[in-house]
Amino acid sequence: MTTQTLLVEILVEELPPRSLKKLGEVFADTLFDTLRAAALATAQSAVTAYAAPRRLAARVTHVLAVAADRPVAQKLMPVSVGLDANGEATPALLKKLAALGLAADAVPALRRAPDGKTESLFLDRAVRGATLAEGLQTALEAALAALPVPKVMSYQLADGWRSVRFVRPAHALVALHGADVVPVAALGLNAGRQTEGHRFEARVHPLCLEQADDYAEVLRREGAVIASFAERKSEIARQLAAAARAAGAGLTPIEDEALLDEVAALTEHPNVLTGAFDPEFLAVPQECLILTRKANQKYFPLLDAEGKLTHRFLIVANLSPADPAAIIRGNERVVRPRLADARFFFEQDKKKTLEARLPALDKVVYHNRLGSQGERSRRAQAIAVALARKLGDENLERAAQEAARLAKADLLTGMVGEFPELQGVMGRYYALNDGFSVEVADAIEDHYRPRFSGDDLPRGKTGRIVALADKLETLAGLFGIGQTPTGDKDPFALRRHALGIIRILMESDLDFSLADLLAEADRCLAAVPGFKPAAALLADFIFERLAGALREKGYTAQEVDAVLGLRPQRLRDIPRRLAAARDFLKLPEAQALIAANKRVGNILKKAEGGAAEAADAVDAALLKEAAESALFAALQDIAPRADAAFEAGDHTGSLKTLAALRAPVDAFFDQVMVNVDDAALRANRLALLARLHRAMNRVADLSRLFA
Repeated sequence: MTTQTLLVEILVEELPPRSLKKLGEVFADTLFDTLRAAALATAQSAVTAYAAPRRLAARVTHVLAVAADRPVAQKLMPVSVGLDANGEATPALLKKLAALGLAADAVPALRRAPDGKTESLFLDRAVRGATLAEGLQTALEAALAALPVPKVMSYQLADGWRSVRFVRPAHALVALHGADVVPVAALGLNAGRQTEGHRFEARVHPLCLEQADDYAEVLRREGAVIASFAERKSEIARQLAAAARAAGAGLTPIEDEALLDEVAALTEHPNVLTGAFDPEFLAVPQECLILTRKANQKYFPLLDAEGKLTHRFLIVANLSPADPAAIIRGNERVVRPRLADARFFFEQDKKKTLEARLPALDKVVYHNRLGSQGERSRRAQAIAVALARKLGDENLERAAQEAARLAKADLLTGMVGEFPELQGVMGRYYALNDGFSVEVADAIEDHYRPRFSGDDLPRGKTGRIVALADKLETLAGLFGIGQTPTGDKDPFALRRHALGIIRILMESDLDFSLADLLAEADRCLAAVPGFKPAAALLADFIFERLAGALREKGYTAQEVDAVLGLRPQRLRDIPRRLAAARDFLKLPEAQALIAANKRVGNILKKAEGGAAEAADAVDAALLKEAAESALFAALQDIAPRADAAFEAGDHTGSLKTLAALRAPVDAFFDQVMVNVDDAALRANRLALLARLHRAMNRVADLSRLFA
């Protein structure tokens, strides 16, 4: 059967820029999947998504005009119900056939086939394949319904009577199969072949599409529109790089993928221009200048070879006039008041020290059950001091106390009030202005880190301690009053805080026990009315987040389960434990030892009283069988060496040392009965197994590695 390219486009008013890329992908993918389910798209079919500010479109290759008929075997009823003793059709069968539009002469063609324990009658027939008009109508409705739009608009159609609900008012619908219009309808529009190009730069209004395959080219040539989101984004990146080179040697545009996506969603025919502002504004911290231009004007600041901000910036315009001077002047005129505001806030903020702002934190509500920002800050300060004290460094303790005390003071500054994203960043600048050390200033900025996946950790030990204290206070406080995340709802970003603690403990030089940290947080929050100790709940929560993070890094569920099953409290050891477990599985003795370990664990669980006696409870005089004496002797030799390797941090070496236990362990289970009638003998053998179990499971719970 012959196939042709299918094109579907919906022309709308400007779509939300931050969701445009996703809208285009979902529209195209849903349309394609639905056509494929209807057998209208073939094995050779491929879909291309188009998304521009005023349009969503999809191009699907090798689409059939009519899907092939398909055979269907329909079960009617058991033979015993449909046929009598003489093999004649029963009234029940005749009624069923009549409902399907068939007469009694269809009975001989029915097929008898086993259906579980009974034999049933089946009707074999061909179902007519869907026409493209039918299939596309279904696909179009499915694609529109699937669009991830939290809020839709309601607007009236041209007839003044009917109203439609959609993300933005739609003005035209194109549906072409090759050169033919497919008669479908959506959003009160009937499909045709006309669309619109750029509002101001299109050569023709409207555009008439003759062929589905010509869509992107006609829009580009006649409509001045780059329909593909990816192509438009690539073109903007190319122009940004070229404009930066032309603006000066060593200049580069700031890297910001989200901003690049946003300007690609705001323009149909991008044109990058270069603007500048008065260099006197460079006295303001560059983070402020960068943020105000990115957030409000969608400009790309230019950085010099050392990464310092310059007074030049790049504008992504949606027009390409012969003389762009007016556009550049207009943008430069718009940016000046923004920069002036930033300078005003900065100069005003410096007139009041961070220290002087602290009393006002007691008037800012943090949480109605956890008190003010001042109370929260003092709790975090207490945790930070306690953590620094554990490390035995008085200078570190003083710096951590100072940084934690001042960490939230910049929330009361004008700059952070205008740009909340700069919290911490401005605290650093103001701390340096007030004469505090770089160590304290860096910690004030860094205590929010890591703020997202892949973000940098705090730069120094002081910053890491204050970051831990801040996150611990938040988690313990909210868990302690029952404000835990539920489902996909996490209004206080507690999952992010937990992952931050995990990364700091795993990737830095801080050697803290997680249990000690959680206990300290509970202690510092104990005075909060209605607070309940949260350490146990928090430990579960953190280990759940840790398990997910490790699986995302490529560790298997078995490896993660085996290591985290022991609940290691020193998280920085976990990567070494995982590597050791992975290496252990490569040993020829691994599976036998894993099976034996599982068996030992089951025996100990079933033993009376748990039978988890200390290692020195093994009485050598009660070792009657040669195999148990051999296992005891092997443990006496191997366990200390494995323990020494473990204590030295050589987890791989520790597990490899245990491989020598395979032969004595196998012999023990082949030749020794553990649960004998003699109570003393049974207890001694259980103690021997308990010692074996402890020796084998220091790095990971080997039983959970069982394949």
